[in-house]
Amino acid sequence: MPLQQRLRGRPAHAPGPTFLSYTPNGRKLITVGLNNAIRVFETGSDAEPTNIDDCQESNTAVVATNDFFLAGSEDGTVCKYSLHTNSLDGILVRCTLPVRDIALSPDGLWAAVASDELTVKVVNTDDMERVLHLKEQTKPVKHVSFDVGGTYLAVSCTDGIIYIYSLTTEEPLLVRKVDGLIKGLETDAEPSSRVIWHPDGRAIAAPTPTRDIQVVSTNDWERQRAFRNGHTADVTAAAWSPNGALLASASADRKLVLWDTKTQAVLKTHDDVRATILAMAWHPTENILSYTNNDGELFIHTDFVPADVSSLLEKTLVAAPFIHDPFAEAPGNAVRGRQELTNGVHGKEARRQQGATRRARTPDSLDEILGLDDEEGSDLDGFIEDDEGGAGAAGHKRSAAAAYLDEDGYANGHAYKRRAPAGPAWQPRMHPAFQPGSTPWRGNRRYLCVNLVGAVWTVDQDSHHSVTVEFYDRSFHRDFHFTDPFLYDKACLTEHGCLFACPPSMIGGGSGDGGASSRPAMLYYRPHETWTARADWRTELPPGESAVAIALSDSYVVVVTSANYVRVYTLFGFPVRVYRQKSAPAVTCAAWRDYVLTVGNGPVGADGRSTLTYSIEDVARDEVCQNEDVVALGPGGNLQSVFFSDEGDPYIYDTTGTLSTLLHWRTPSQARWVPLLSTAHLARLASGRKSESYWPVAVAQRRFHCIILKGGDANPSFPRPLLSEFDFALPLQPPPRPAGGAATKRKAGGVADDDDDGDAMDADGGDANGQPDEAAAAHALTQTYLLHALQHAQLLDLLTGASGAASSSAAARAGLARASAEADKALLQLLAGECRGGEERGARALELVRLMRDDSGRMVEAAAKVAGRYGLEVLRGKIEEVAERRALEGVVGGDEDE
Repeated sequence: MPLQQRLRGRPAHAPGPTFLSYTPNGRKLITVGLNNAIRVFETGSDAEPTNIDDCQESNTAVVATNDFFLAGSEDGTVCKYSLHTNSLDGILVRCTLPVRDIALSPDGLWAAVASDELTVKVVNTDDMERVLHLKEQTKPVKHVSFDVGGTYLAVSCTDGIIYIYSLTTEEPLLVRKVDGLIKGLETDAEPSSRVIWHPDGRAIAAPTPTRDIQVVSTNDWERQRAFRNGHTADVTAAAWSPNGALLASASADRKLVLWDTKTQAVLKTHDDVRATILAMAWHPTENILSYTNNDGELFIHTDFVPADVSSLLEKTLVAAPFIHDPFAEAPGNAVRGRQELTNGVHGKEARRQQGATRRARTPDSLDEILGLDDEEGSDLDGFIEDDEGGAGAAGHKRSAAAAYLDEDGYANGHAYKRRAPAGPAWQPRMHPAFQPGSTPWRGNRRYLCVNLVGAVWTVDQDSHHSVTVEFYDRSFHRDFHFTDPFLYDKACLTEHGCLFACPPSMIGGGSGDGGASSRPAMLYYRPHETWTARADWRTELPPGESAVAIALSDSYVVVVTSANYVRVYTLFGFPVRVYRQKSAPAVTCAAWRDYVLTVGNGPVGADGRSTLTYSIEDVARDEVCQNEDVVALGPGGNLQSVFFSDEGDPYIYDTTGTLSTLLHWRTPSQARWVPLLSTAHLARLASGRKSESYWPVAVAQRRFHCIILKGGDANPSFPRPLLSEFDFALPLQPPPRPAGGAATKRKAGGVADDDDDGDAMDADGGDANGQPDEAAAAHALTQTYLLHALQHAQLLDLLTGASGAASSSAAARAGLARASAEADKALLQLLAGECRGGEERGARALELVRLMRDDSGRMVEAAAKVAGRYGLEVLRGKIEEVAERRALEGVVGGDEDE
């Protein structure tokens, strides 16, 4: 049936641009246009609308709450009207140029006004004197729109840039500029550049210059799915259905399209729209879409969604269309924190819609029993826990009352007569598995591996992936790129080759075992070059088994699987070891030469979280160096990365920003984790003006290599940022803070630049006036001693360990001597400082001498000379006694008595 015969076209206003807005409860529909009349329609009524004649002419925007509505006009005024009396309450704000758009926060307390002025005004609807000004844009603004929580405002500027403001502080904060998404349009142009927030709060969508509607994640601002090939002219209006399952859009070619959000498929197209649609709105609860056009007409389209797909409109909140939804792909222990789906007014409406379903199963709700309404339970609602092992929207959403009760059915510490509905038993919080050096999806891209050799990333092309391998040193290896039909999701890169792993294919499914995958998980190793023809190889894992984490060394390929097996292959694909990992489920693994380190979930601690345990095995010697020892993490921290340094020592980096190394790991039961750097206490962050985090990459040349993340990012973006490096600094007592100074950050390639935000001692150990700061100098020397002592211990383990004969080298022996000499040199400088303090510090000075490792006696002899130079003859005599005792006993660093 033609569209015109089904619609109720109403000549609401004089011919010209016309706009509309529903009240949140859907009972009334308000329209404005060129004439000096505002019309208020009652939903479901065929009676004539109520006319409000006491208004401005040429109204260009309207927004409504249940109690009032705002209308903006070309004379620059925004007026507030009561829906109880259908009369003018007063002028809310004035602009010097025409008003183009108005947006209301979900609670109705703030109105954002866009005009031909450069500044967007955000006015309190109760107190017109409370005004916020958004001034970052350099051109007039065409559209404004609040997110579902009312904390962010999207501003579509005529320069083609979307400005995202945070309104959570007294002064609005610009948090993001989204460029290249919308088309630069004049404020009075019919095409639209409006940002529409998806009802789940995690994404925005906007018309693009290519006449598509592009979805963008608000987490990382990467482009996600797009609604394509539905329009042949510029989009003029678009709106999500209240539950986000459908999208309606209109274009300048007089075409109205209904889309399925999940598949981005066109469900229905109306090609015979009478005039260009300028504004549209879904009814909050019914299958009605209303829209106005540029001819002064209003159309109320009942039964807009066809009957065969109307079930989509009846669903609860539907997730935004991501290429790779982070909630849908989250590991299945507990997905918490998705509160943006249920916070704010929109979230309450979603809960009210879901309430009917809950009450249909029980005679009364637990919220009502405990006397908790929506307002009281708002802070507890929205807690999502994946009790079923699924993720995201499929997770179980607890109500306010369910959160109010503890696991034993107690409310406020007292036994409650009616227990909470039966649910899954309590489960410990397991550490999720991860692949070191990889990142989650950002749009259709993700890093599979980033280290000091290069980077591997993949791009989702819908039907396949495209994998790129890039090297830092292109004179040694050339970058390569290949089409990936297997959808590899893990990778390792070394100077000798690249290892990939893909999950089982779920396409089709088997017929004999009730849905088995059509292709098992697979490993693929590609050497860069060999003295023979390059021999790539692939091997399949047993059916039902998938790779949890993989590792690649100069000698072996390692994969930890979902069946808690550790499988070790040679670089030519021959399996040499298969054993069951004791701690399960597995978390990750790493490898260096003949050593394999595996990490798994161990016993459950008092906080309900599993304790991570690790094991280290020498595959070539078939020896276990460390067996199920504990991974020492900071309080509340999670393991973020694990890797071997260029010298072959294990390192971990946790979410508290602490880098730790494993000392004495070659000796069974002697290993311990030693913190080498706390990035949360870097000098560059001391001023508090910087907010940044650090994504670990590697440890090489006794420095921590990482990527600095700014703007709240949790993972590196594309294109790949530059690597930065930081010197080790043990977390000791904070040093005295001299005035001025500069902390140095070295970048990859040896380039160093000064950071004015740092507070550090200058090169001479002095303060800002060039005066020596003895306490700061002593702190720096203490750091130097401890770091070289730690390096000495690591090299000594390497040379004297079980495999020391095979791994020792002239370089290691030279490094050991150098570390010992540098540690003793730092002690000698500290000794000089103690001697300057006088006789009362003699005992401390003698203690420093006993820490010296030099077995030649030259350092101790120099220490005696330093004591004599300052006239401390008693101390000098004590030091000479130490020297004599060492010469007689041959003890290096012993605990001699006075």
